[in-house]
Amino acid sequence: MMSRSYTNLLDLASGNFPAAGGGGRRRLPRVMTVPAIVSELDDEQANSVSSDAASSSSAGTDRMIIVANQLPVDAERRRDGGGWSFSWDEESLLLQLKDGLPEDTTVIYVGSLRVAVDPGEQESVSQALLEGFRCVPTFLPDAIFSKFYHGFCKQQLWPLFHYMLPVAAARGGRFDRSLWEAYLAANKIYSQKVIEVINPEEDYVWVHDYHLMAVPTFLRRRFNRLRMGFFLHSPFPSSEIYRALPVREEILKALLNSDLIGFHTFDYARHFLSCCSRLLGLEYQSRRGYIGLEYFGRTVGIKIMPVGVHIGKLESALKLTGDERGTVLLGVDDLDVFKGINLKLMAFEQLLKTHHGWRGRAVLVQIANPARGRGRELEGIQGEIAQTCRRINEAFGGEGYRPVVYIDRHVSLVERLAFYTIAECLIVTAVRDGMNLTPYEYIVCRQGVAARFIGCSPSLSGAIRINPWCVESTADAMREVIAMSDAEKQLRHENHYRYDLERSCRDHFKKKCWGIGLGFGFRVVALDPSFRKLDIAGLVSAYRRTRNRAILLDYDGTVMPQATINKTPGKEVTSIMNELSGDENNVVFIVSGRGTESLGEWFSPCPKLGIAAEHGYFMRRSRDEGWETQGQITDSGWIRIAEPVLKLYTEATDGSSIETKVCGLVWHHRDADPNFGSSQAKELQGHLESVLANESVEVKRGQFIVEVKPQGISKGLAAEKILSSMRGGGRQADFVLCIGDDRSDEEMFQSIDSITAGAVSSGGTIFACTVGQKPSKAKYYLDDTTEVLALLRALAEASGNPPSSSLPDDEASSSSPPES
Repeated sequence: MMSRSYTNLLDLASGNFPAAGGGGRRRLPRVMTVPAIVSELDDEQANSVSSDAASSSSAGTDRMIIVANQLPVDAERRRDGGGWSFSWDEESLLLQLKDGLPEDTTVIYVGSLRVAVDPGEQESVSQALLEGFRCVPTFLPDAIFSKFYHGFCKQQLWPLFHYMLPVAAARGGRFDRSLWEAYLAANKIYSQKVIEVINPEEDYVWVHDYHLMAVPTFLRRRFNRLRMGFFLHSPFPSSEIYRALPVREEILKALLNSDLIGFHTFDYARHFLSCCSRLLGLEYQSRRGYIGLEYFGRTVGIKIMPVGVHIGKLESALKLTGDERGTVLLGVDDLDVFKGINLKLMAFEQLLKTHHGWRGRAVLVQIANPARGRGRELEGIQGEIAQTCRRINEAFGGEGYRPVVYIDRHVSLVERLAFYTIAECLIVTAVRDGMNLTPYEYIVCRQGVAARFIGCSPSLSGAIRINPWCVESTADAMREVIAMSDAEKQLRHENHYRYDLERSCRDHFKKKCWGIGLGFGFRVVALDPSFRKLDIAGLVSAYRRTRNRAILLDYDGTVMPQATINKTPGKEVTSIMNELSGDENNVVFIVSGRGTESLGEWFSPCPKLGIAAEHGYFMRRSRDEGWETQGQITDSGWIRIAEPVLKLYTEATDGSSIETKVCGLVWHHRDADPNFGSSQAKELQGHLESVLANESVEVKRGQFIVEVKPQGISKGLAAEKILSSMRGGGRQADFVLCIGDDRSDEEMFQSIDSITAGAVSSGGTIFACTVGQKPSKAKYYLDDTTEVLALLRALAEASGNPPSSSLPDDEASSSSPPES
């Protein structure tokens, strides 16, 4: 029989984990011990995702909960064996983050310790850290920790995020689902520790790095309105690399449950946005420098936030170092395969080979911080480094002179700063890196040289950028730096030192929120507080009480599903339209952007149905009446200007096309590459607005389209025309229903919401309804076209004779979403 623990892990692996919450959930112990760790993961109830339950913590000053893989605390066992002693890790970046927050902010850290703690001691250790350091430790079972950290994080995420594809089992490791299961289990434990201490209405949560990318989903399931950010300390790869990860969509969706996602550089943010576009179909918007992704009514902010160094701490430590100077080149790197240490050594070797004058004078001090991962590739690079160091020292060394000083151990901050003060330059040759803070530390002391592949390079305007793969050019850059004049060194140093770190502050919107979806498909929908699902029973009741009704319906995406290839309406649609338009109390119009030819042909079986084509430029009240134009097209020549521009972009964008209408031109890019098509549409819109600036036309973007049409034509004006016509005929509307799904329909919603006095009777009811739960000027929504047809069928039945075809009864019912 399968164990309970194992089935819970399978649920996690498939994404069907229970919601982290519930009004009746039992309190977790402060310490989650080893044997029961996985079976504890199902203690919550999945039916509580729609509420924002409050924590038992009391409200106080602003609090920031920082969640990271490791706590900024050093722990060691006392020599007398009587317990543990703890101290702050002064070099921890997480600890330094606190100094950038307001003074009255209370910071709580959640993370693991670097040492193993026996289960029997975990409760006392937790209590000591919470009381003395405001730290909440997580204790992972050995089996989960090994698969989580050394497995999924270091064998799969770390290589992939640094552009190493698992083309062979020895290159980064094949995807192992058991490692993914352990990653989820570990992230779950971290999130549970946050839940123990959080006050969701007051606290901010800041999750750090690739170890914990699933944490935002676990927390969002429990607290819909939680203010939460995520910061990635590593690179984010291009979409071509990232899509090699089998759980690529799950991780993207988990990150999008944050309110703000931070990256070191724009390149990494651009790669993330590209992945969201290609894999999830999301488009971002940039307004006044702010980048935002619309995700089910929530705006997820994307920020470029390069991490800085604590100048005060460095300057204080500098006072403890000497002022000795010499011709020293310095390298300070973590020992891993991406830091390019061996490339740096080979470049220094090339310098000594080609510039004899530096033999006996130049010394490269290479500090290699202990490796945090393990594996055959790391062992291989260690062997290469050792071999290169021996070769250089044997070839160019002599009595009293060793060209390469290789330090393979942890070096304290004071000792490291001593090397900074005597080094003529800092050499960074990482082939792929996140945000490397070593150059910033060096800048505070001196001036530097940086590789163009590292995260800090774009922000260091005074650095000499090199390609670490080109040994010769790197050697030349080394010679240029150590031979540089003092005046130029000073100028470059000032360019570095003036660089100002921008700190991000996010505004958290206040909207009506509820959670929907299972597993990593879970997301929080955030909408205006007055926005709610249209109640069919209530609408039908209002319909029966009225006698002069206007029903305005968009076609594509409203009556007809957007993804349907054959757009011809079926018998059910035409039957419903005939029943509604056949009621003498109704005025029913299809209001669409499509042309007269297709709409006229499709709805020829509906003799009394009104049609407003091309956004209302052409209108007819029934099949037997002729088309009327709402205005006059003047040959201003704008088509001759716009058409060549559209053709240019069509030729350059595979999968795009031009639709020519009587009164406008439309450029479609639905079948183009999503990322490229969206980029081309933005550029085309700007191009057209520029060349048509003096013409009486407007350029608008819609769903996969860019449209050019004369000014004064919109669905909003069409709606006003229909209602005014009813009033002119002595039939003042007392019931208005307007349903649509895209941007052009928003003009119709806005129009009927602020309709001119007299067009609708004083006691009349107005229902503006959008299709899909998304931000809209409409006050109501229906989920999809199936619900739209169910609504229309219910109205048709209320008119008297039901249509011949029918829908299942359960499709005609609806319920309002839970209040948040």
